[in-house]
Amino acid sequence: MLRAAGVGVGDEVVVPAFGNVEVAKAVTLAGALPVFADIDPVTYCLGPDAVEAAITPRTAAVVAVHRFGRRADIRRLCELGQRHGVLVLEQGESEAPYDEIAQRRQRAAYLDAKLKGVRTPDGGDGHTYQQYVVRVPGNGRPDRDAFARALRAKGVDCRVPVKTPVHRLPEFRRYVSLPETEVAADETLALPVDAALTKREMQHIVSACNALGGLLQPAF
Repeated sequence: MLRAAGVGVGDEVVVPAFGNVEVAKAVTLAGALPVFADIDPVTYCLGPDAVEAAITPRTAAVVAVHRFGRRADIRRLCELGQRHGVLVLEQGESEAPYDEIAQRRQRAAYLDAKLKGVRTPDGGDGHTYQQYVVRVPGNGRPDRDAFARALRAKGVDCRVPVKTPVHRLPEFRRYVSLPETEVAADETLALPVDAALTKREMQHIVSACNALGGLLQPAF
């Protein structure tokens, strides 16, 4: 898409650093320079204000990536794209069948109501829960990594969605201020929310998490 749009040597492309290293690689393959902008802390997608702050006269495009079942704010991104004469491209996620999405939403609602000690995701804007991503605050005990190890020891198949932001990787290292990206990389944890999970398995996830929740500061 970048090449078809005429993006190449000398151009800059604004991309997220919260995961999606393949997007930054695609920019470099097109001959352009990836410029990292911060994310919205609720959707984990590019924040429009951060994108606008990253735009320079060399900016040719913005690549918005939809994350975890939440969509980027394409309306605002397209508005600023038109204002600055910048192309806005989207990278979507694979679409699940409607009945599977409905079951994920049902399980997510159960977790929302039962989990304690972690910050549950905001389900707004048609969230399809490709991943159910909570925040484990770093100022409590245990931190996210210790929390994840404890859950795995109890048989809960959790995972860290983004271990290292792209701007920290050696091939793309940039000294930029991306505070929301940094905090999200340190705090986020994806819990199981698959449509195939049974009620008993969902109850086990909750009990395993809540057994640790007393060691954390209360969720807000």
